[in-house]
Amino acid sequence: MPKIVVTGATGFLGRAVVLSFEQATDPTWEVVGTGFSRATPPIHKLDITDSTAIATFLDQEKPQVVIHCAANRSPESVAASPDAARALNVDATASLASATGSRRIMLIYISTDYVFPGRKGEAPYEFTQKTEPANLYGLTKRDGEKKILELCPDALGMVLRVPVLYGKGLNEESSINVLVDAVKKLQGGEKVKMDHWARRFPTCTSDVGRVLVDITNFYRRCEQFLPRILHFSGPECFTKYEMASLFADILGVDASGLVKDVPEEGEGVNRPFDTQLGTASLQGIGISRAAEDFRGWWQRELGAVRH
Repeated sequence: MPKIVVTGATGFLGRAVVLSFEQATDPTWEVVGTGFSRATPPIHKLDITDSTAIATFLDQEKPQVVIHCAANRSPESVAASPDAARALNVDATASLASATGSRRIMLIYISTDYVFPGRKGEAPYEFTQKTEPANLYGLTKRDGEKKILELCPDALGMVLRVPVLYGKGLNEESSINVLVDAVKKLQGGEKVKMDHWARRFPTCTSDVGRVLVDITNFYRRCEQFLPRILHFSGPECFTKYEMASLFADILGVDASGLVKDVPEEGEGVNRPFDTQLGTASLQGIGISRAAEDFRGWWQRELGAVRH
């Protein structure tokens, strides 16, 4: 059975990707996960900032495909530690691209909608449009994309861009999940301010995992190169305020303490307004764009704790 390696397999998205391959109804891949600080068997400990360790691991495992999920994906964390973020998001990606490319291994790089500026009236963005990140996080991911496209020969490197994610895991791992904790503060009478400006398209990690299973199966079945860039996104649009209001309704919490945070026109806002991803490129190779219903998923997830 051919083998696929998932980096960042202890992380929020990586765990879901590994599980999607393990639970595929027609499994066609052996999946091997790697991590670092949280890696315990069966996850392999691998420091992807160490190019020698990468080469040794690939020669040992001999995968046909690597899915690169490992990243610093927090804009706040990237801004606070830019050098460390660049080492992981850009330099480690370059090392991985060089190592997989020289071994004729397909590399799929998980990127972000934040490579686009998100100015009003521009979305949805298709894969052919020029990238222009609005913050340092988006810049490091865009530079990681460049390394993939430059260093992986004969189109043996592909970028999958996805937006903000939610799914199974600790609430603190997701900027969507963590809104549940904020909503629970309303029960104590606190006022909670929520952004009601930026448009977001929350996407479930399990859907991203399913899409990656479909992409790799397409690659193996068709024995041809994949498009160099693909987009996947949930279709529903919310502000953080709207998502928090939805969570309050599901939990039966009085939402009157939620306060809309809307910046004044012309006020400096260093984050995108709307980075919706167009998904025509995914549809073009026959891969389903089906996605979880946002409210339905959270009703199932939060139903047991409603009081």
